[in-house]
Amino acid sequence: MCSFALKFAFSNTSMITIKDKQFEPFIHHEQIADRVAALAERLNADYQGKNPILIAILNGAFMFAADLVRHLNFNHEIQFAKFSSYDGMDTTGKVTELIGLSIDLKDRDVIVVEDIIDTGTTMYSLLPKLREKGAKSVEIAALLMKPGKLQVPIDVKYCAMQIPNEFIVGYGLDFDGMGRNYQDIYVVKEN
Repeated sequence: MCSFALKFAFSNTSMITIKDKQFEPFIHHEQIADRVAALAERLNADYQGKNPILIAILNGAFMFAADLVRHLNFNHEIQFAKFSSYDGMDTTGKVTELIGLSIDLKDRDVIVVEDIIDTGTTMYSLLPKLREKGAKSVEIAALLMKPGKLQVPIDVKYCAMQIPNEFIVGYGLDFDGMGRNYQDIYVVKEN
């Protein structure tokens, strides 16, 4: 279950500029940390006594995955995969597998760790591939979700926050490869 992130400004962080775009503060790192910890508690309850494989989707989910696994108190493995459907600020609608999965998923519980679900095309393309590899179960754990932009039917069982259809950077999310390093999340400022 997701909760909505409220847009708010915080005093110790100012606007940032990446390439030709300005971004203003959107979600403070303390709120992110609280929501990641709450999501981990749900996973801890559901996966206690199991040994799932977490598949973190690069590049965007690396910060989220690192923070999430620090809160998990059950045995698990973590792998990384890279898929892309973005070009700059726009989704292309076509998912490209850039780095594949080499781990055996047969009869394993799988948790896909994703930074953001917006159109859903990446997950819609990936989930059947994981099931074809023999996964016993496949669930999504997402930091953020844009329900207003979703274009395909997918079930996101574990989601930290829902946000409006805005372009954001920070905490692993990027604009054309830049801006991943910020601990807070910023939203593009409309002119």
